[in-house]
Amino acid sequence: MSKPLSAPVWPTLFAASASIGMGIQAQLIHTLRKALLAGRLPQGSRLPASRMLAKGLAISRSSVEAAYAQLEAEGYLERRAGAGSFVAFTPQARPAKKATSAAAKLSLRGQGIVDAGGCRDSTLPSLAFNAGQPDALAFPHALWQKLMQQRWSKSSAALANYGPAQGLPELQSAIAGYLAQSREVDCQPEQIMILNSSQQALQMIAQLLIDPEDTVWLEDPGYLGARNAMLAAGAQIVPVPVDQEGFNTNISQTLAAPRLIYTTPSHQYPLGIAMSLPRRMALIAQAAAHQAWIIEDDYDSEFYYDQRPLPALQGLDQQGRVIYVGTFSKVLFPSLRLAYIVLPPALVPAFITARIAFDGHSAQFLQAVTADFIRQGYFAAHLRHMRLLYRSRRDLLLESLQPISDIIQPVNTAAGLQFALQLPKGLEKPWTIKGSAAGLALRPLSAFYQAEAKIEGWLIGYASLSNEQIRAACDHLISSYKAI
Repeated sequence: MSKPLSAPVWPTLFAASASIGMGIQAQLIHTLRKALLAGRLPQGSRLPASRMLAKGLAISRSSVEAAYAQLEAEGYLERRAGAGSFVAFTPQARPAKKATSAAAKLSLRGQGIVDAGGCRDSTLPSLAFNAGQPDALAFPHALWQKLMQQRWSKSSAALANYGPAQGLPELQSAIAGYLAQSREVDCQPEQIMILNSSQQALQMIAQLLIDPEDTVWLEDPGYLGARNAMLAAGAQIVPVPVDQEGFNTNISQTLAAPRLIYTTPSHQYPLGIAMSLPRRMALIAQAAAHQAWIIEDDYDSEFYYDQRPLPALQGLDQQGRVIYVGTFSKVLFPSLRLAYIVLPPALVPAFITARIAFDGHSAQFLQAVTADFIRQGYFAAHLRHMRLLYRSRRDLLLESLQPISDIIQPVNTAAGLQFALQLPKGLEKPWTIKGSAAGLALRPLSAFYQAEAKIEGWLIGYASLSNEQIRAACDHLISSYKAI
């Protein structure tokens, strides 16, 4: 019969796990299991009697008995009546982990996604002109909390369960009503699918509608997230230049026939241009001629300051070729993670099936609260308030940039959470370097181009900055120019 392990070993083993935040019993199980897996307790060796171990560790005997019973159930120990507890199993010695793991071998598609990189930087400093960032502090959090409590008290059981892949019907209806009134989108609630983000929408559309080597027309400059989604699907991207009327349909008509067309017609990203009505009609006609789909990313259309935006492409389309994409991340708050797409009727069944296969559905509870927020009139009131707030911040930013107005040129400042700031040729790179050293995170416009950049400058966000931050950021920007 094997001898029990020497008593002095046990306090040392037990003390090593004393700081991991477990109860005594769980701590002992963890200590024993770890020692067994590490081979410190040889197979066939006898453990101390429960009374002896409890005394040595200054813990209760019942804790030791419970730990032994658990490890017996897991197959590590064998308990023999009148003989004691023995190590029944220890794994073969495992090689020590290497300091560095082997390089991951990704698929070509996976490596393409990694190489393309993300489209958002979460490490931007507080003084950054962070584009696309709303002011989450200005959201009516107390009201939202009240709506959450009311909704949970009424229907917690139903909302805690799995939900429909297409989204909660009441939120579909609320969105359909809002879009018809504000954007002249022509749809039935059944055409709307609730998703977690506009980026998820782009990736889903790309995966379902694009085959490898298919041609995709993409605005140039344009949204990096759209480019990444299309590249991940294996598309051949053809950049289409943007001019003062938006997506240049005069040039696109000479290009290879597309399978998919991506555009931000209401507030072009990043230049802020509104696509003219003739261009909108021409693009719809080109899509119909090529049997192509148009992704209308209605980015920032809610925040207009000088005049209302033109109606959405979707409402002008008579051929059912437009997929409309919207999000609540900018108009409510980013961590809500709710967005939506308006699908042509012919695509609805396929997208429902795909959603079930991908991730099922979005959070029902948050959908229900968002529907209440819209239907009870709070959404419209919140948008009115935020338009006034963001307009005042835009005006302050333009005023604070006046000392260098002979160098910079704000571009299309009539809407959105940001605007482009054009610089003289050759100044973007050195000024960006100096600005970064001064604590600013400046997003060069050149990064948004696929072809050669026609405009140098930055995408300047102001919506999330307080008045004091705007003034301080502009002071840093001006100082960094003087340091070049």
